[in-house]
Amino acid sequence: MQSFGKFLVIAGVVLAAVGGLLMFADRIPFLGKLPGDIHVKRENFEFHFPITSSILISALVSLVLWVLSQFKGK
Repeated sequence: MQSFGKFLVIAGVVLAAVGGLLMFADRIPFLGKLPGDIHVKRENFEFHFPITSSILISALVSLVLWVLSQFKGK
């Protein structure tokens, strides 16, 4: 039961951090405007798919989780 409590606390901290990042995502100048991000704008149609930004964020999250797992394993 104690490990479940730790899990809930860690999950709460992670959710709060992600929420904080989402609140300030507009102020990150390069996010969504990297080379490789797809943006198509027509007369009455607009499509935006930030594939490069998504890959970068995924790599950063994977790195953070890997570092955390290394600390947990020791």
